[in-house]
Amino acid sequence: MIEKSVCASCGAVVSEGKTGCRKLFEEVLVKDYSDFRYARTHRLMVDAYSLQHPEDYMRSGKSFAAHLTGMYATLECKESSDINRTVQKWLSSNPQINKPVEIPQQRGNITIKYVHSAIAAEEHENRVREWANSVWSAWSGHHDLAKLWVNQAATKIK
Repeated sequence: MIEKSVCASCGAVVSEGKTGCRKLFEEVLVKDYSDFRYARTHRLMVDAYSLQHPEDYMRSGKSFAAHLTGMYATLECKESSDINRTVQKWLSSNPQINKPVEIPQQRGNITIKYVHSAIAAEEHENRVREWANSVWSAWSGHHDLAKLWVNQAATKIK
C-alpha cells in the first residue's frame, strides 16, 4: 500500500508529496509533447504549475514575471500570443525586475492531480482551464502587477 502525503507547495495529496506531484506534472508533460491535442494548453499548464510551485519555478524576478504575465495574458486578454511575444522580448532584454516578497499561501483549490486524471484531450483542456482559473483567482493580489509588467513590456518593446 502506497502512503499518501501532501505536496507542500500546492496541497495535492499524492504519494511522495512534492516529489510525487512533480512526477504527475512530468507525466502530463509527456502527453503535451506527444499529442498536439494536449499541447494546446501547454503554456497555461506550465504557468499554473509554476504559480502553485513558485519556490521552484519562480525564483528570479524574470521567471516570476514570465509565469505571472503568461497567466494574465491567457486568462485576461484576447491577444494573448501577441502579449506573450512582447513580454518574452522584454524579458530577453534583461530588465530589472524586483520579485514580490509576498506570495499567496493558498494557491488554488485545484492541482495537477485533477488534470492528470483526465482521460481524453478535450477533458484535459477543460481541466487545465479550470485549474488555471483557480490558481489565477488565488493570485488575485498580483493581477495589477501582471498588468503593470505587460504594459511596461509593451512600452519598452515597440
